[in-house]
Amino acid sequence: MAGLAGCVGGFGDEGSADVQIGTVYAVGGLGDDSFNDMAKKGLDQARDEFNIAVDKREPDSNGEFSSAQSTFAESGEYDLVNCIGYAQAQALGENAPAYPEQNFIIVDEVVEADNVRSYIFDEPAGSFQVGHLAGLLTDREFAAGEGETNPDADVVGFVGATESPLIESFEAGFRAGVEYANDDAEVVSAYVGSFEDTGGGQQTARTMYQNEDADIIFHAAGRTGIGVFQAARDEGRFAIGVDDDQSVSNEDLADVILASMVKRVDNAVYSAVESAVNDEFEAGEERLGLEEDGVAAVYGDTIGDEIPEEVKTQVEESRQAIIDGEIDVPTAL
Repeated sequence: MAGLAGCVGGFGDEGSADVQIGTVYAVGGLGDDSFNDMAKKGLDQARDEFNIAVDKREPDSNGEFSSAQSTFAESGEYDLVNCIGYAQAQALGENAPAYPEQNFIIVDEVVEADNVRSYIFDEPAGSFQVGHLAGLLTDREFAAGEGETNPDADVVGFVGATESPLIESFEAGFRAGVEYANDDAEVVSAYVGSFEDTGGGQQTARTMYQNEDADIIFHAAGRTGIGVFQAARDEGRFAIGVDDDQSVSNEDLADVILASMVKRVDNAVYSAVESAVNDEFEAGEERLGLEEDGVAAVYGDTIGDEIPEEVKTQVEESRQAIIDGEIDVPTAL
């Protein structure tokens, strides 16, 4: 299966490395300009600083997670196996007790086992921030780059990949942020059903822009979200990215990307590798939120400077209010 091809890297071949790292990426693989690429960024940083070798698997379907994880574990050669994405939880829940000497991490889900460290993020809080931004901007006349708002409509949108609790938590936070900014604003939402359907993302967003009068759409949809940016460009509207600063990773579409809700998956992966290098791995759960800079609203690299300062001030104030416990962000629809 081509999707399980490995690739070793580091400061030389595997035999010369101090630590061996295995990584099983989420379906969609590298090049998603989003979640998987953020994980790779953390690995790249670790490879720059430590003498490690990295082997990867890029499964083509969820059904391949178990074998990809167990292949690393059975070899007995890996100091740490990274499982990227919530969809790997079931497979890891079975593999972790089967390989008690193998240390694992999982990103975006919790697996309770003595040899698993789980990294989860406060996606609703970060999504609240970009929702607050969208709610403030949709209510005013604003133009930047290739986009402009439609203040007469007061409609913003959310495009998700799959209807899972995790992705729905993005929508829940986003809706709350929009409402916090603007009681009159309407949020329309749709789920494409895939993290890899760029065409589906484009069509879904285009429908929102054309038929629902949305002027800003936030996506939590991996590679599918690239289609949202394309539709924003086509319709002269705006979009908000996810996971990494997508105005940088999608530079050709940056003139419609207002901001991104960044999840520092890179920091989680780097931290895990560092613990393996220092022989300090600990099982358990680590939650990364606004206060820990695990999630954040990052303004677009191309048009972010044109967002009014009074809007940015209000978004910063709500960030602090969430940290201080003054705003309770919902975690589910």
